[in-house]
Amino acid sequence: MVLAFAPMGETEKAWELFELLNPVNHSNDVEKAAIYKVEPYVIAADVYAADQRRGRGGWTWYTGSAAWMYRLLTETLLDINIMGDKLHLSPRLPEKWDSYKVHYRYKETVYHITFSRISDNALPYLVLDNQTQADKNILHMVNDHGEHFVEMGIK
Repeated sequence: MVLAFAPMGETEKAWELFELLNPVNHSNDVEKAAIYKVEPYVIAADVYAADQRRGRGGWTWYTGSAAWMYRLLTETLLDINIMGDKLHLSPRLPEKWDSYKVHYRYKETVYHITFSRISDNALPYLVLDNQTQADKNILHMVNDHGEHFVEMGIK
């Protein structure tokens, strides 16, 4: 459902559903961890609904599930997609976030990307190493073994 709501522009609903899926949220306090009883850093294939096991996780360490969760977060919600030497960036920030940072490694080069919410009357922007980029959603990367700093202003 998250994969459906996000592209439809239902950003808040998509993030709300993602938070339900996120295993960290099933164990972020002692009481929840005592019910969940599995690792909070892996995806559970099942979260039981039967009364005697309600909320307990099961069948963890499914690599397919973890891969889908990773793709859901990075490619759909954060909307960071690589195509060759380009990063296509169209992040969907939940309302409660003003900014976030991603450290993206492209071969032997690191891009430190800061995404910041801008006001409705400001224009979106993409700045690479203090140089404003003509394309506001595509970061052209090079493998120069260095570090680069990117700022993206989004609505």
